[in-house]
Amino acid sequence: MRLSEAQYIIGIDLGTTNSVVAYTQVADIEAQRPDIRVFNVPQRVDAGAIEALKMLPSFVLVPPPAEIEGLKMPWQRETQTVVGEFARERGSEMPTRLISSAKSWLCHGLVDRNQPILPWEAPEDVRKFSPVEASSLILDHIRQAWNREMAQRPDGGLDEARCMENQEIFLTVPASFDAVARELTVKAAGLAGLKRVTLIEEPQAVFYAWIEASGDRWREMTQPGDIILVCDVGGGTTDFSLIRVDEEDGRLALERIAVGNHLLVGGDNMDLALAYSVAQRLGAEGTRLDSWQMRAVWHSCRKVKEALLADEELERYHLTVLGRGSSLIGGTVKTFVSRVEAKRVILDGFFPACERDARPTRPPAAGIRELGLTYEADPAITHHLAHFIDRQLGGGQGKERFPTGVLFNGGVMKPRKLRSRILDQLRSWGQDFARVREIRSDNLDLAVARGAVYYGLARRGRGIRIRSGLNKSYYIGVAAAMPAVPGIPAPMKALCVAPFGMEEGTEADIRSREFVLAVGEPVHFDFLGSSLRQEDPVGEIIEDWQGDLEEITTIETTLDGKAGSHIPVTIQVRVTEIGTLELWCVSAADGRRWKLEFNVRESHGERHA
Repeated sequence: MRLSEAQYIIGIDLGTTNSVVAYTQVADIEAQRPDIRVFNVPQRVDAGAIEALKMLPSFVLVPPPAEIEGLKMPWQRETQTVVGEFARERGSEMPTRLISSAKSWLCHGLVDRNQPILPWEAPEDVRKFSPVEASSLILDHIRQAWNREMAQRPDGGLDEARCMENQEIFLTVPASFDAVARELTVKAAGLAGLKRVTLIEEPQAVFYAWIEASGDRWREMTQPGDIILVCDVGGGTTDFSLIRVDEEDGRLALERIAVGNHLLVGGDNMDLALAYSVAQRLGAEGTRLDSWQMRAVWHSCRKVKEALLADEELERYHLTVLGRGSSLIGGTVKTFVSRVEAKRVILDGFFPACERDARPTRPPAAGIRELGLTYEADPAITHHLAHFIDRQLGGGQGKERFPTGVLFNGGVMKPRKLRSRILDQLRSWGQDFARVREIRSDNLDLAVARGAVYYGLARRGRGIRIRSGLNKSYYIGVAAAMPAVPGIPAPMKALCVAPFGMEEGTEADIRSREFVLAVGEPVHFDFLGSSLRQEDPVGEIIEDWQGDLEEITTIETTLDGKAGSHIPVTIQVRVTEIGTLELWCVSAADGRRWKLEFNVRESHGERHA
């Protein structure tokens, strides 16, 4: 079925903690009355109950074989996993069988994201999945649930024209996801049967949702020169982006002008901090928790945090820690977290007051640590915000990048107290921040999915679009042409192959100079990126790039050709319509082309086949 025959535009927020699906009917678009709705996702909420909820918790449980038969969804004949609300709740009781934060693992460059490693540290008898597969399990649940609810015929069959895989799908990713993480996200969607998806950055989707909810009033609420900070603090990541409001031909226009680093700090860290606070209090009372119980408390603290920060009247939240009959703790322990304790841990630990010149602290690193997810060393989100803002005011950018408004997103930012803390912090940084204001958004849980649908409308000419393109400048390492020196490798220069802001659906050719490509033998390509160097044009060669560029991956491959051959080539790059990056080496003699694939083991500092 051709994409032009799609009956729905669907937005999927594949979140770290929760996933959300929104949609609109193409027929409504043509009638000039698009109505964006949220799809309630059927899921197990209990061993004997299924409910359709606005959010699908992004948790995958690998239950014991004795339990799985009674947990299948109606569309499943066989399964080894459970996704959603029941997975989250039951998983808190058996954390070594629970996959959480699969999205964060997708951008973890120190592990092979295509290999079965999750649940992390699970026993040998538990089946494991790769981060890509885990993400695909969540997306497959969404696809199957949609097809059963939206595409099932009276005779029990499926109407192919209404199946999710045949619709126009916009899948969200963090703005800070690099080219490899985006490629893996598309791969996960493909494994779930969603072969045709377009990626959109989450902060942009948040802004689109605000435009959609505001109607034409958004033009009255902003003005040329406004710089909108999108502050998105979700379950596993924190994203900062800046969107500038310009004026073109008398009309307002929008451009995404900056993207922060990928920060692995969010609700998960806050839950863990609360769990440690509980463990310390219990320890002071003579009760020690083992590692298994600590994981269970960590997962339980998600509900604790949400309840205590959302309800000003709730003074304490009770929780139960199950025992395992060990010598450390013989039975079940009942305890609580007070609202005062929750605010102390979260406000003071993650949103502390700081000066404008604050920087994320980096305590001395341990010589060896567990692999796991690489959370930020400094959990203070305000420190990271100060660093992001300072970077935007440097490099000659001046006052044009002082935020004038803040648009919040993410479940963490729902409590008014946390939003006020960020606003107060910005305003304390000087007169230039005095007019910063909150741009109110109605529903921080559903905004990303709704905004993804609005983006689909905008691509059809039914809304305003944000100019964006690539979130980084990308580079390929090029060995310098110089005589060999014993024991000294040839210096590596960095060739800019794709500049910041290069738009989807565009191509660039580096024809001004040729390079030599080795074929028929194992070779590697160092792939680098920078969110700081936004002015480098395609073809620019950077000789001294230490500190400005970050290593993203090393591509190891053997390109087709006669062994030992060296072929003069030019470089061609394409940003696809779906938001991924393609790199090609093109023979200057006969036009043969070699594509550089990202589907390898990614790591920093080491190279693996």
